[in-house]
Amino acid sequence: MTLLPSARSELLDEVRALTRDQLTPLADRAPDGRVSPEVVAALAEHGILPRLFPTEHGGSADGPPSATELCVLREAMAAESPLVETTFAVQGLGSFPILQAGQPDQIARWIPAVARGEVVAGFALSEPDAGSDAAALTLAAESDGDGWRLTGTKTWISHAPDADVYTVFARTTPDAGARGVSAFVVPGDSDGLTGEPIDLIAPHALGMLTFDGVRVDPDQLLGERDAGFRVAMGTLDRFRPSVGAAAVGLAQRALDAALAHADERRAFGGPLRELQAVAHRLADAATQLDAARLLVYEAAATLDAGGRATRQAAMAKLFATEAAQRIVDDAVQLHGAAGLVAGGVVAELYREVRSLRIYEGASEVQRTIIARELYRDG
Repeated sequence: MTLLPSARSELLDEVRALTRDQLTPLADRAPDGRVSPEVVAALAEHGILPRLFPTEHGGSADGPPSATELCVLREAMAAESPLVETTFAVQGLGSFPILQAGQPDQIARWIPAVARGEVVAGFALSEPDAGSDAAALTLAAESDGDGWRLTGTKTWISHAPDADVYTVFARTTPDAGARGVSAFVVPGDSDGLTGEPIDLIAPHALGMLTFDGVRVDPDQLLGERDAGFRVAMGTLDRFRPSVGAAAVGLAQRALDAALAHADERRAFGGPLRELQAVAHRLADAATQLDAARLLVYEAAATLDAGGRATRQAAMAKLFATEAAQRIVDDAVQLHGAAGLVAGGVVAELYREVRSLRIYEGASEVQRTIIARELYRDG
């Protein structure tokens, strides 16, 4: 069910306060670049993770996860703690394929445990030579009796190497492009599966996975053989607007900081906000932010209404992440040298915002999707 604007605003305020008061202190203690079990458990304890899952699978939602609610949650958390928001988002990204395409026993094994904060999930799609071009992935799923052996490498994988379970996309039919990819549920402690973290600009839990003949049985196949690309794209379509929502949250925090600084800082005989160059920059930022928010929630509403939102989701992700980069950069500029101080709000936002234009499909990929959809629609 799509949230009405008033309910959306109430939920946003509630989750933003919860993140600020209860979750951010836990995130501040988290080890750089690794999953924080404390944050995962707290997201469940405070009722945030359960909102992703239906009640019959251990969650608190009336049905499949609402795209609108997902956007509200990510916007609120991103405005207070990007690490909390990313942890929440990846729990959803890693588990949604199981909820979407899993057999009853797969769902029963993993989804309630994710909702309780007892299991860390990861989404293993990207590879060293198949990031944006996901259909080109080469992780081999070679037949082995009634199952398969996975051999190859995944990289830029959310929550690797610490996840308890990964949704893994592998090639079951060579030279078949997107039509030769299957999805599997792979426990993180599987024999032959190893990993290591990747040191990023923003220290989030991302890593590389190596599959050395990892055995997967028929009951680990998600959906049908060679239909895994559809599972991956269904997940990304559901989550892309919420990447835009996270960008909106970061941008809102940056604009709030810029407005406060421009009001308090005096220069040339008055507050900065009275300088036309500053006032116009703030006005442009606010306009871009509102436009981004509208695109995000329009895409989410389309999904919640059961519509196909590939174009809207790509537009929301593209515009919101690009706008957030500009707004955060402007906030740093308006702070002057103070905006460069490590640990300051806008400096931290500057570090965090950059990845949003790359993951879950870089901006260039979103433009390609939009152009393709324009011709498809026309």
